[in-house]
Amino acid sequence: MSGLLLTALAMTVIVALRYLATSGLFAWATQKLRPGLYEGLSAQIRSEIGWSLASAAIYGIPAGIALWAWQELGWTKIYTDIASHPIWYIPLSLFIYLFAHDTWFYWTHRWMHRPKWFRIAHAVHHASKPPTAWTAMSFHPIEALTGAVVIPALVFVVPIHIGALGLVLAIMTLMGVTNHMGWEMFPRWLVHSRAGNWLITASHHERHHEEYRCNYGLYFRFWDRLCGTDRGLSEKLAQRQGPRKGPLEETA
Repeated sequence: MSGLLLTALAMTVIVALRYLATSGLFAWATQKLRPGLYEGLSAQIRSEIGWSLASAAIYGIPAGIALWAWQELGWTKIYTDIASHPIWYIPLSLFIYLFAHDTWFYWTHRWMHRPKWFRIAHAVHHASKPPTAWTAMSFHPIEALTGAVVIPALVFVVPIHIGALGLVLAIMTLMGVTNHMGWEMFPRWLVHSRAGNWLITASHHERHHEEYRCNYGLYFRFWDRLCGTDRGLSEKLAQRQGPRKGPLEETA
C-alpha cells in the first residue's frame, strides 16, 4: 500500500511539473509573439495556477493507481514489447485512445454546461475571461475528477504500447494548453484545410469560451458536427492567426 501511495504522489508531482512547464512555455511564447495579450490578467492567472495545481493532485491519483497496477501487478494492457502486437496496431491504438477520450470529454463537457453543474463546478473554468495558456487545467475538483479517470481506465481494457501512451499524454497536454492560449499557433492553411475542418485548435475552442453553448469537443469536431453543436471558428482569433510578432491592432 505504501508503494501505491508513493506512486500516486510521484504522479501528482509529475502532472504538476508538466503543467507548469508546458503552460509556462506557451505563456512565454505568447508574451514574445503576442505582447500585451495577457495584460491585466495577473490575478486571473494566479487563480488559474492555483486551481490547476489542485487538479494535478486529482489527476495524479488515478494515474498513479494505473502505473502501480502495471508495474507491480501486471493488470493493465500496457505493453513494451513492440513485437507482441502488429505494428499497424500502434497508430490504431493511438486513435482509439484519442477518440474515446474525445467522446468522454464531449459528453461530460455538455453535462457540465447544464445549469446546476455549471454553477457548481464548470463555472471555475469559465471564470477565465479570456482563457490563457494557464487555463488548461483550471478546474473545480468535480470537473477534474471527470477528466482524470478516462485514460487510466482505458489502460485496463485497451492494449497500448508505452510509447503510444506517452504520445497520447503529450497530445492531451499540448492541445489542452494551446486550445486556450488566446491565439492560433497553427497556420491558416492547416486550420482551414479539409483535415483542419475535423480537428480542434484554439480557433475552434475559443468560440466555446465566447458563446458557451457550442464547440464542446477536445480533439475532433466529430461529435459537435453530429450533434449540431459546431458553430465554427472564433472570428476574434481569426484576426490573430499565426505567430506574428508585433502590436495587437486587431484587439483595439
